[in-house]
Amino acid sequence: MEKKDECLILVDNSNVFIEGRKFSARKKGMPKTLTDQEPMDSSWRIDFGSLLKEVANGHKIIKAILVGSTPPPNDSLWNAAKMQGFEVKTYPRSRFGEEKAVDTELVLSGIDAIYEHPRPAILKLLSGDRDFIPLIARADKKGWDIELWGFSSSISYELALTVTREKHLDDVFDRIGRYED
Repeated sequence: MEKKDECLILVDNSNVFIEGRKFSARKKGMPKTLTDQEPMDSSWRIDFGSLLKEVANGHKIIKAILVGSTPPPNDSLWNAAKMQGFEVKTYPRSRFGEEKAVDTELVLSGIDAIYEHPRPAILKLLSGDRDFIPLIARADKKGWDIELWGFSSSISYELALTVTREKHLDDVFDRIGRYED
């Protein structure tokens, strides 16, 4: 079997960001909220450059795509991600504040990149949602290896069964984020 040294990185920003904030809160021992919801550490931020380096792990990056919801106009988040090498795609939230079209865009962008690339490589998917099973099936059909990256508490069991390797962001947490005051 030929060793693959190239990778395609796909990031579901909301999944990584929200689950990272929950992981940080658990790590700090923050109590549940008054409504008994899992706490989130609002001071934790993703360091996009460190995340990209950690996940690539020495593989040549074919493309790195980050998809999320449209931020407020004064938010510098997406510019920071672009400066670190991500192709950024955003979609407005619904009128009820729900995220829409993000997973669909990641699946379509991933399939496009897989079918455009001349040889099998490694798909590194950062999410935990089972919505990505069709993408993984297409990548597998084209001979790609699939590495699933996510926080262990948020990876769908069904999704985990479909990948070549499962990696936990819990294990690299201190290297992929930072805290703001």
